[in-house]
Amino acid sequence: MTDNLDDDFVPKTSDGSGGDGYTGGFPTGGGGGNDDGGSEDGGAEHDDEDKNEFGPIMKFEEVMKEAETRGATLPMDMLEAAKITGLRRLILTRYLDLQGSAWPLGFLMKYCTMLRNRMLADPSFLFKVGTEVVIDSCCATFAEVQKRGKDFWSEFELYSADLLVGIVVDIALVGMLAPYARIGKRAVSGGFLGRMQHVVGALPSSVFEAQRPGSNFSLQQRIATYFYKGILYGSVGFGCGLIGQGIANMIMNAKRSMRTSEKDIPVPPLVKSAVLWGVFLAVSSNTRYQIINGLESVVEFSPLAKNFPPVALAFTVGVRFANNIYGGMQFVDWARLSGVQ
Repeated sequence: MTDNLDDDFVPKTSDGSGGDGYTGGFPTGGGGGNDDGGSEDGGAEHDDEDKNEFGPIMKFEEVMKEAETRGATLPMDMLEAAKITGLRRLILTRYLDLQGSAWPLGFLMKYCTMLRNRMLADPSFLFKVGTEVVIDSCCATFAEVQKRGKDFWSEFELYSADLLVGIVVDIALVGMLAPYARIGKRAVSGGFLGRMQHVVGALPSSVFEAQRPGSNFSLQQRIATYFYKGILYGSVGFGCGLIGQGIANMIMNAKRSMRTSEKDIPVPPLVKSAVLWGVFLAVSSNTRYQIINGLESVVEFSPLAKNFPPVALAFTVGVRFANNIYGGMQFVDWARLSGVQ
């Protein structure tokens, strides 16, 4: 995933910064609602809720003083937002805390905008990514051993390809549905492309993303998000499928050039395998991970999790563990039914 894709992964939000495209607040929702906060009374109420949850908006002088006290240097986009709209106290202090972390997190927070913005919106983002990779790798191994049975070792190349692609896909699956902090001004092209960018930018990051003050999503936007993320997931699946299956096919052909056996299975078709990955991610993975994100949001916003954060982390581990067992077994079934494996 690249920073260029970053704007497509998650939407922007309104924080009372007006229509100039700058956001210095804590944007974890989307821009489907009223940017002006509705009526005067409603706008004031939203401002009070934002202040209670994310802290007051700090002016440029206050931001610089806080950064100097911590001995930190803010990136250009945060400085720009601080000058124009100010920054929410929570987003500033969270960044200062994270950039002061040990290597490599502190380094990445300074130089990897994509990771920084997701960590600012959800400090448990890396925990979710790590949990997904570890659980998926273990569950995929267990599921494939169960499904392939005595043919596991003879089909080891297929398992290796699935595992390699799975790790890359795990990172993409979590990242593309994660909320992120939008800081600075977003460049929008004119014409049809610009209109499409505006529509996509107004979508929630996931179907069940929680609404926040000033960030309201319509049912149509949530439905559109499901199909939009399905396209992204399908594209990632097809690309990773080409790479992963291509590596597996090269290994299988190399082994056959040195030694042949009656137990050798046919080399899977490359393009057909990639299409399988794309369809599986667009349909099955997209649906399952949308539901997981919704369930995690419910738990994270619950009073119990707010008072005892480990509850949300434990739930993440449990729900992703169950999902990966089911998803791993389902993929093998899909692959065999399609005739790919």
